[in-house]
Amino acid sequence: MSRIAGWITHRYAKWVVIAFWAVVLALTAPLAGKLTGAQDNDAKSWLPANAESTQVLDVASSFTSPNTIPAVLVYVRESGLTPEDLAAVSQDVATFGELDTLDGDVVGPVPSEDGQAAQVIVPLDLGSEGWNLAADAVADLRATAEDGANGMDVYVTGPAGSAADSSAAFEGIDSTLLYAAAGVVIVILLLTYRSPTLWLLPVLSAGVALTVSQAVIYVLADTTGLTVNAQSAGILTVLVFGAGTDYALLLVARYREELRRHEDRHEAMALALHRAGPAIVASGATVAIGMLCLLFAQMSSTAGLGPVAAVGIVVALLVMLTLLPALLVATGRWVFWPRVPHLGDDEPTEHGVWARLGNRIARRPRRVWVVTSIVLAVLGLGITQLDANGLSSAESFRGEQPSIVGEQVLSEHFPAGSGSPVVVVADASSPTAVAAVHDAFAGTEGIDASTVTEPVTSGGYAYMEGTLTSEPDSRAAYDTVDRVRDAVHAVPDADAQVGGVSAITLDVQRASAADNMLIIPIILLTVLVILALLLRAITAPLILVATVVLSFTAALGVSALVFRYVFGFEGADTSLPLFVFVFLVALGIDYNIFLMTRVREESLRVGTRRGALVGLAATGAVITSAGLVLAGTFAVLGTLPVVAFAEIGFAVAFGVLLDTLVVRSVLVTALNLDVGRHMWWPSALGRKEDVPVEEAPALPSGAPVRE
Repeated sequence: MSRIAGWITHRYAKWVVIAFWAVVLALTAPLAGKLTGAQDNDAKSWLPANAESTQVLDVASSFTSPNTIPAVLVYVRESGLTPEDLAAVSQDVATFGELDTLDGDVVGPVPSEDGQAAQVIVPLDLGSEGWNLAADAVADLRATAEDGANGMDVYVTGPAGSAADSSAAFEGIDSTLLYAAAGVVIVILLLTYRSPTLWLLPVLSAGVALTVSQAVIYVLADTTGLTVNAQSAGILTVLVFGAGTDYALLLVARYREELRRHEDRHEAMALALHRAGPAIVASGATVAIGMLCLLFAQMSSTAGLGPVAAVGIVVALLVMLTLLPALLVATGRWVFWPRVPHLGDDEPTEHGVWARLGNRIARRPRRVWVVTSIVLAVLGLGITQLDANGLSSAESFRGEQPSIVGEQVLSEHFPAGSGSPVVVVADASSPTAVAAVHDAFAGTEGIDASTVTEPVTSGGYAYMEGTLTSEPDSRAAYDTVDRVRDAVHAVPDADAQVGGVSAITLDVQRASAADNMLIIPIILLTVLVILALLLRAITAPLILVATVVLSFTAALGVSALVFRYVFGFEGADTSLPLFVFVFLVALGIDYNIFLMTRVREESLRVGTRRGALVGLAATGAVITSAGLVLAGTFAVLGTLPVVAFAEIGFAVAFGVLLDTLVVRSVLVTALNLDVGRHMWWPSALGRKEDVPVEEAPALPSGAPVRE
């Protein structure tokens, strides 16, 4: 690190570093712009590869294009449809039949039994970019239908309608999140540095990191098949801006500290990199490795998020440890104006609020950590109110969505599952077995027997569809899928499998629940090992991981209460606990590393208890600022009209604030003071004599933090 720091901050080499990143930015910017087009938002890209519904999608591609999504149009006149209305609908069917994107025959018009509605199903093949094109295609269908409606109400729903609403909700997500995250970072940096110029360098560096990481991820998606979707691309933006700015804050704080001790800014930066660099590298590596643990997930979308986030963290780490230091030494001390650090200036942290807080905690550290732990545990009880069993289509968006309204109208006049059939495929080698599968399918409770199609054979498989009597994203529909599976699986020699929209949603929920049980322990073990290696101890890592888990539980408990009683959300996505855990634990460990590496550094000099106070005084401000930045950037996920994003954004933002303001500053400091040198067991530092608790504040708040 010393050799690297000296090279980066060399009087002439710094210009080479800046030029290098300028060239990299010029080469990668065009590739970064292609990332949106490389996103795969189709159902299969989210599903676990071994799920039954995924296998059905593969087989069904022999019968229909995998890019086909049906649009369901509902024409309604409450007083009853007239012959003229049905003629107008028939004319629309003829028009739809001439569409270039049509895949198969238009079904309808199908009148409802009450005579008030007619249904038309238009199978659309929008190609591999169907998710992105659905909004325009649905808008064209709606315009055609409304043109001759003559007073009829027209609704467009079904898979195409849902895809249109989803794509509209994510439209402009990259620019929305980028501008929102950048705005939050700029405001917080202005408040933190109180400088009209200094904020430019971290923001510029974060922008470079985001562009380069997007380019790298695009290349990986294009060459290795890495799954990238709107979810992972959106999280990448806030993660790179948030974590990258965190690293910048830590480095700038240490650089400012060294500028008060050294005349030469190049020497000051070299020392800042030498002392803060290992903690930043360890933090970034921990987050990246934690994210890569997501590769163990069954869910393709979750597994894809791991490499995407890891690439973003690694690139942000490289940029903040090379480009940012070079920019800082190139601009000189004036960039801190009007609070320019000069040689010999007092260190503000020596007598600031964090030094005073530490001295107060030192009076009764055991009482502080016990009370704090109890409060956090009580907050965690709110987790019992978390209904993370998935969101229905109506619950997935904030605000009214056209496809949801159409789905509700459809269910009032037709079988609720119209347009979203259950699909059954079976081995076609035995006609007797195929017929038995058809009968078992049609005879299952929850399936409208009259809608079950006759088997169609192709490529060695038989294909059939049936309509649910309940809404396709309801618990009743999922129970029906299970009943259908039990029924058709029992047919000998048929090798029958069940898929369709409801089956896909059910498999996603179950895979997400399994991922939660598998990946959370893996991440905990990984973080524990990294902390043990970094701190060269066992006690401290065990205690720190316990505080992180307690912080996560409290954050999720409070979030569950807010979701239910403040925001009015009906539930939570099944992946919410895992995502919140990954971000809070991986990023929360960041702050543990920032604090504890400084505490260890000072403990070697003045003992653990006094080192804990010095470490808090020296890092309290920068950790708080870093927490505010990260919380603010994740909070911008709430700008999207998607409930899952809003929930992740709030839970992570609240958890980060809780972690920085309470857990890191109060709980961990109190534990350091109470446990003392035993925090470092079994290393040699754990055997170093330490001052008693009551003497820990003997280091006055105005004393120098270094010799």
